[in-house]
Amino acid sequence: MSKLKLDLHPIYNDGKAIEEALNYIIEEAVEKKIKQVEIVPGKGSGQLKKRVLRFLEQKEIKQQYHRIQKDSKNFGRLFIYFKH
Repeated sequence: MSKLKLDLHPIYNDGKAIEEALNYIIEEAVEKKIKQVEIVPGKGSGQLKKRVLRFLEQKEIKQQYHRIQKDSKNFGRLFIYFKH
């Protein structure tokens, strides 16, 4: 199964860069018909993960993917699944 990964550690404190990176990886997954995207906001305080989840809940973003799964073994990781 083809998948993409986005590690947000390098840009954790740059809100604009985070949104751009999330938009880009979702567009890429849709264009290339990739079924899974792994996003690594890291553990930290949990603020970055909340920000990512808020971004993913936006109506125009939400309609592009099928579901989100939080990694039960690793708090600092999310998976987004796409149906194409």
